[in-house]
Amino acid sequence: MSHDSATDLLVLHAVRILGYADAPAIAARYALDEALTQELLGDAEAYGWVTHTEFAGLGGWSLTDRGRTENERRLAAELDQVGGASEVGEVYRQFLPLNTRLQRACTHWQLRPTDTDPLAANDHSDSAWDAAVHAELAAIDLALRPLAQRLGDVLTRLRGYGSRFANARQRAVAGDGGWVDRTDVDSCHRVWFELHEDLIATLGLTRTAAAT
Repeated sequence: MSHDSATDLLVLHAVRILGYADAPAIAARYALDEALTQELLGDAEAYGWVTHTEFAGLGGWSLTDRGRTENERRLAAELDQVGGASEVGEVYRQFLPLNTRLQRACTHWQLRPTDTDPLAANDHSDSAWDAAVHAELAAIDLALRPLAQRLGDVLTRLRGYGSRFANARQRAVAGDGGWVDRTDVDSCHRVWFELHEDLIATLGLTRTAAAT
């Protein structure tokens, strides 16, 4: 049976996964009550785990180094409690080749090399080029589904990545190419980045170590 994480852990982890976000976005990440989320953010701030900053009239929360350590400590304890380290670790090993393919697909969506410019921007006038990217994203989507299911069977908070990626891909195929790689919508790239961050946080890795 999938394990439900404590609400205060979900709030702290949502800050980690989102990187920088306001309280409504943090609450929405795991469908939490917004008032309770705000209260728990205040508690986390008192412990020195999160900090609130404002820029150009916009405010958001981010983890401190101390908060990152606390988050990883609690994630490790949770994973040990449910005995899920082996399963999540195996999913991560199968995720890594897909990660390489996803990065390449996003690069191909953004760039269309020419004979004179290997870094030429993709103006999306080459339908065959873009179709190849969509085909690769479809293959990645198909491969991700069983991995996402396995993750969700271990921890409830790991659910949803497969359906979110599929939704983003379908919207891209329907004609809105921004759903491949935009950062201000729940695009393929954004969903994938969150999943990668979630996996390395859950397993206590770093992106540098994860790449080796």
